[in-house]
Formats: sequence, C-alpha cells, structure tokens
Amino acid sequence: MMEDILINCSLRETRVGVLADGVLEDLHIERNASRGLVGNVYLGRVMRVLPGMQSAFVDVGLERTAFLHVLDIEAAHAGAETRPIEKILSEGQNLLVQVSKDPIGSKGARLTTTISLAGRKLVFLPGDDHIGVSTRIEDEALRESLRERVDALRPEVGKGGYIVRTSAEEGASDEEFLEDMAYLARLWGEIQQKRVGLEAPALLYEDLSLDKRVLRDMVQAGTRQIIVDSPKVFAELRDFASTFVPGVLGRLVPYSSERPLFEAYGIEEEVAKALSRRVNLKSGGYLVVDQTEAMTTIDVNTGGFVGKRDFSETVFKTNLEAAQMIARQLRLRNLGGIIIIDFIDMASVEHRDAVLAELRRAVEADRTRMTISEFTELGLVEMTRKRTRESLSHVMCETCPVCQGRGKVKTARTVCYEIMREILRESRQYRDAKSFKIIASQTVIDMLLEEESPALGLLQESVGKPVALEVVSEYTQEEYDVLIL
Repeated sequence: MMEDILINCSLRETRVGVLADGVLEDLHIERNASRGLVGNVYLGRVMRVLPGMQSAFVDVGLERTAFLHVLDIEAAHAGAETRPIEKILSEGQNLLVQVSKDPIGSKGARLTTTISLAGRKLVFLPGDDHIGVSTRIEDEALRESLRERVDALRPEVGKGGYIVRTSAEEGASDEEFLEDMAYLARLWGEIQQKRVGLEAPALLYEDLSLDKRVLRDMVQAGTRQIIVDSPKVFAELRDFASTFVPGVLGRLVPYSSERPLFEAYGIEEEVAKALSRRVNLKSGGYLVVDQTEAMTTIDVNTGGFVGKRDFSETVFKTNLEAAQMIARQLRLRNLGGIIIIDFIDMASVEHRDAVLAELRRAVEADRTRMTISEFTELGLVEMTRKRTRESLSHVMCETCPVCQGRGKVKTARTVCYEIMREILRESRQYRDAKSFKIIASQTVIDMLLEEESPALGLLQESVGKPVALEVVSEYTQEEYDVLIL
C-alpha cells in the first residue's frame, strides 16, 4: 500500500491528510489558536493532593489545572509497591511534568512525570535506564538485535533509557541511532538548563509543530511523497529534514497548482462527510455515528441493500463492509474513549466471528492503541480507543444553538478559516480583482474583527488587496459569501 501525505498550510491553520492508494485514511488539524499540548514539558506547581482519588491537580500555566494520577508518577514505583500519592507530593511543591493527554471538553490536561522525548528512530527516557522496543515490531529476533545495538551505543552519549521506534524496523544504522541519541541528550540538557531559576508554572519545552511532526513521526517505508502547498513551509521542512531526517528529503514535493491542494485530491469533500452523522456504504447500507461526552455509538443499517436471495448473507456482507468503514471513520474523526458498535443482528456464530475478525484486521493500521471485546449478549461490540486529542467534530463544530443541542454546526473559527481559504483561492484565479468582500453572520464577522483580526491582516497582506466585511443578520453561522470587486 502506497501512502501520500498532503500538508495544507493556511494563515492560522495546518491540515494534514494521509492518502492510502488515493483514499483518505487519516486527518490531522492544528490551529494556532489551540495547538495540541501533548509532549510539552512544564515546571508545574502542585495545587491540591487528593488521597481519596490518588491524584493531584497541578498548575502548569494553562486555563485549567492539569491532572496527575499516582500511576503516572515515577517516584511512586521506586519501591516494590506503589506508594500513596500523599507520601510523594505536597501542596506547593514544584514538579517537572509532561502532557500525555490534551484537555478535552471540561477536563484538564493529563500529566506524567515520566518524561519522554521523541526522535526519528528512538524515544529518550532520561529518568530510566530501560531499553524497550515498539510493540509494533513483532519479529523477536529483530527486537532483540535492536535492543542489543542500542544498549551497546548508549555509553557513548551518557545515561538514560530508550524505546526503539517502529521506524527503525525499516533499517536503522548505528550512525542514525547515535545521531538521535546525541540530539535527544542535547535537548534534555537544554530543558534542564532552562529550568534553573524559573518560577513555576513555566513551559520548558514545546513539541514540534504538526508539519514537522509529520516528518518525524508519520513517514514510513511505504510513503511515496509529502506534498506541501506553502513555499515558506516547504523551505522550512526541507531545512528541518536535511538536519534531522535526511531520508525523507527526496520525498518532499512542492505544490504550485492554482487549484487548492485538498480540493484537487478530494479531501475537502471527505472532511465534509466526516462531520456528518450518516456514513453511506457502497452496498447501500449506512452507519449512524453519534458522539456524546460519555461515549460514541455507531449503528449499522442495511438501508437500500436488500440482496437478491438470502437476507442473512445481505446482513453479513453489510456488516463486513461496515467493519472496514468503521475502522476508517475512527481515524478520520479521531474518535476516542468508549465506542459501542451495534452491528445488524446475525444468527450465525461464524458470521459474527468473521465480522469481528474483519474489524480487528481493519484497525491494525491504526497507530492509536485500542481494545475490542467479543459480541455481548445484546449483540453489541464494545471497544476503547486511546483519546489524546479532541475529535474532528470537537475541533471544527459546536452544539447547535437552534435545535437545543440535538445537532452540530461549524464553529465561527472554522467558518473564518474556510472563508480565508476561499479568498486565497479566488485571488489566484482572479488576479485583476481590486478587492474582496466577506458577507457573513454577526458571530463570524465578530470573530474576524476580534480573535482572528491578526489573521485578517495577514490575509490582506497575502492577497495584496483590501477585504471588506458585511453582516447579514439572516445568515446562519455556517452561511457566507465572498464577493470579488
């Protein structure tokens, strides 16, 4: 299977689409206004210790205090048994922590004191001396060989533990391992140096931006090309790759067509579908995906697919197709937490086993950890998928104010970014235009004038033409027009 990675860069947003044999399989969005925090290292201050919950709330300088459980504290495991949190932490204590899970909904970020710094081939564990190998590398002989090689190289750069990443399975030389080790040791030294004299709370290290994380974490042996539609970002990525991941340099490709990158590859249409409750299957069946605070439910229906003879075979084929589509939708929508799947009822045990096997096979390519149960007595499949960042719907949408929370609409910020992309596209197509006018709802215009006013200024500078704004009270939050004047 050949992969293409597409990086779309606009003024305040970066979007990454991963195509497998031309089909969108993965989607990542990062906005300047709300960058992900996973991987960031902070000097935090313990605000409250809760013995009853065996957890603590830590101030790291974010809007909400972050959460630290005793199982995520290195010092708790120093002895034969886990020590209680009240024996380890005290209120007012300064603590070096790393974000392991972004704030989601009303919950603050989740923290760990086990610091890990990712390189291309290795993950460095400065507080450990263990050498581990990614569980995705299954060949036992290769695992042992990689472990021995890294252990033999370790004395050249100093103390610390390492985890060998999946990317090393493709072939990693000792020189590449040593380069990673030296870079990560230097990075850890900078974090420690920055900590000296700082008052908590303070940010000590911010993980790479999405476009650079793509080169570090997502490029695989089957990745054919990484297409970038911004000349500025392309130049930055080329410089980054030449220093840290030279093996991907030959796969970086600039995109210069006037047609927007995501539109040319059909990704815009797929994004719109991924925000819909209903997902159509080729057979005529469909899925209904509902997200709540507690869980996500996925209902499978035959729809217009009734088959020719045997209804049980129709159900079986629909469920098989649904299993494949569910695996894809989990990745596209970045659904996490508890997921309940209601497949169409099957009387045959063989059919149920085959559908479950197909679901497990389909999720193998997913980098996110998950568990899948057997069918319950009610015919449901329960699964969990690790949730480290907000779902696509939470990033792009909000609760509809009209239907009392029964539906979702795009946020004002999402609409602003759509408008900006449209103006950038129109400016390339209509070079003789003297100016542009945005007609939209009050909430969208307010967003452009307030929180996104710097982006509006950058937009006018980028297109070299003024952009006027007009409110139409009858427009819904998702409605807008761009006029070329």
